[in-house]
Amino acid sequence: MATALLLIDLQNDYFADDELARCRDDLVAACNDLVRSARAAGAPVVEVQTVHAHDRSTWALNMLDDGQGMALEGSEGVRRVEGLLEADEVVVKTRDSAFFRTRLDELLDAKGVDRVVLTGVSTESCIAATATDAYARNLRVVLVRDATASVTEELHEQTLDRLEKQYRQRALWASEVGWG
Repeated sequence: MATALLLIDLQNDYFADDELARCRDDLVAACNDLVRSARAAGAPVVEVQTVHAHDRSTWALNMLDDGQGMALEGSEGVRRVEGLLEADEVVVKTRDSAFFRTRLDELLDAKGVDRVVLTGVSTESCIAATATDAYARNLRVVLVRDATASVTEELHEQTLDRLEKQYRQRALWASEVGWG
């Protein structure tokens, strides 16, 4: 089984919420531990970043409805959070799922990946959408409890529970993730 580590939306704009800002340092530390262990095992590390155009052409419906963009190209908000280790590859997305109109499928196929380890924010949106799309692509998924986060702990736990029950995706602690 070939495994890849995905680091999703670990960008400044995604930590504007108080709860996410509070857990940012611990989240980054857990992700960095996973980056190091993935590299030691020879597993690819892919950072997935959301980047939107200023002209609104890539904005999601909620952004258009609110007239408020985020993760705008060239802004401080789109930058990787401080302290996060570099990935082997960067994939840019404009929607919640890391698979939606990106090159992620091709990248994982080229590396023979059949299992992904998901980290980042937010559990209830981008992590859940990516996990659901991974399931639709017959990829096994590991959700990392202490390397994913939501605006509330309750929402985080509910989402992990739903993904475990509905798609049989494993929710593990970073220390429990294996790469073989």
